[in-house]
Amino acid sequence: MRIGILSRKASLYSTRRLKEAAKARGHDVRIIDYLRAYMNITSHKPTVMYGGESLHFDAIIPRIGASYTFYGTAVVRQFEMAGVYSANESQSISRSRDKLRCMQLLARAGVGLPVTSFAHSPKDIDRLIDTAGGAPLIIKLLEGTQGIGVVLAETRKAAESVIAAFRQLDAYILAQEFIAEAGGADIRAFVVDGRVVASMRRQAKAGEFRSNLHRGGTAEAVKLTPEERVTATRAAKVLGLKVAGVDLLRSNHGPLVLEVNSSPGLEGIEKYTGVDVAGAIIEYLERKAAPGRTKDHIGY
Repeated sequence: MRIGILSRKASLYSTRRLKEAAKARGHDVRIIDYLRAYMNITSHKPTVMYGGESLHFDAIIPRIGASYTFYGTAVVRQFEMAGVYSANESQSISRSRDKLRCMQLLARAGVGLPVTSFAHSPKDIDRLIDTAGGAPLIIKLLEGTQGIGVVLAETRKAAESVIAAFRQLDAYILAQEFIAEAGGADIRAFVVDGRVVASMRRQAKAGEFRSNLHRGGTAEAVKLTPEERVTATRAAKVLGLKVAGVDLLRSNHGPLVLEVNSSPGLEGIEKYTGVDVAGAIIEYLERKAAPGRTKDHIGY
């Protein structure tokens, strides 16, 4: 099978592992910098061009950076128009990247979430805070990744100041209840084709509430409860993602979804669990990839 990995850098751990796993199974693999790809949008013969040549793959694995979602998903969509199977479809990537839309879709499907509020007018700050349960609360930028743009406001006054500052920058923000019982820990469940293939518990360092490994957090393999496993797979399904990193919190009223990542990193999850996650993704493509199976629509 001819597999294209859409990634900015061939040296990234996740990109390298996917290439190694595919080659180990006898596939022809090529890494494509999707920002250098360009498209010939022609009726009956849509093509993706790269360095003057047309690209022809049986399947692609999008590794689209958050900063390049618009162009990256356009490239994925063009491959879909040409009948190429994508590990994650363009629409599902777009849905997961829009935090507000993601939360709305998960809420509609009844997936457990922290209480979350969203508003535009600075006149509604008090009601925004009250809706999220009051201080302490988490304030998130809609465009933030890897813990960037996420603030813990421990008092109401701090929450008002942070929200007002973000609104002065015309930034869209979410206010979310703080789950104190989680103790600065969350769970990353790695979902591939409707099942959790690996999971780890991430713990924030002392004095930090964000558990991201990029921010000095630690991790260990963890066994999910049946409810946590169902929550993770449902969250991925609602967004239409076949490959997803679902971040969960353990709360007093069950597992809550924090975020769903359409390009989850492989380094941490493989290191701490010992699971060949890259291999699981390639095996999924072997089972499902076929010309014309990409439909660019999601049931929810």
